[in-house]
Amino acid sequence: GRHLELLRGRFVVEGVDLDAGLLAVARERLGPDVPLHRGDMRRFDLGREFDVVTCLFSSIGYARTLAGLRRAARAMARHVRRGGLLIIEPWFTPTQFDPQVMGRAILVERPDLRAVRMNASRIVEGRSVMDFRYLVSRPGGIRHIREIHDMGLFTDDQYRGALEAAGLAVEHDLEGLTGRGLWLGTRRE
Repeated sequence: GRHLELLRGRFVVEGVDLDAGLLAVARERLGPDVPLHRGDMRRFDLGREFDVVTCLFSSIGYARTLAGLRRAARAMARHVRRGGLLIIEPWFTPTQFDPQVMGRAILVERPDLRAVRMNASRIVEGRSVMDFRYLVSRPGGIRHIREIHDMGLFTDDQYRGALEAAGLAVEHDLEGLTGRGLWLGTRRE
């Protein structure tokens, strides 16, 4: 909900996420005035169109497969008004993702909490699979938490093809918000 929090001062916003826990965090951050929907980017249907639809923080990688990318592009494009814009911040391409690069350990130290996060990555059938491990210490105990992030590695041609197949005129901004670029799809008039 962070982007919605920043954008809602100037725009009417809504959000979609598959994870109920993340929706709860967003609801806490945004309050009751911002509609939030639980849905899968590959098949959600809000029954309405918007001037702009965004898929940021490289979350498009969670579409996992080329078929999933195509379904997600179609679902998002269905929500874009004629002349409107779909903005997708991509995950790494197959040539950019290096599973040998070790993520840095992240340490958090607070008076009542200590936490460390480490991760290792591998490539499985064209997907980046990242195994995150957390050790969280509070007075009286230590907890181990594990998260697996399984994300599709799509080529530029695959992004372009998915957006064009969804009926959008496509542009590619090589820099984007974080250096990974942005895919921009305009719904034709």
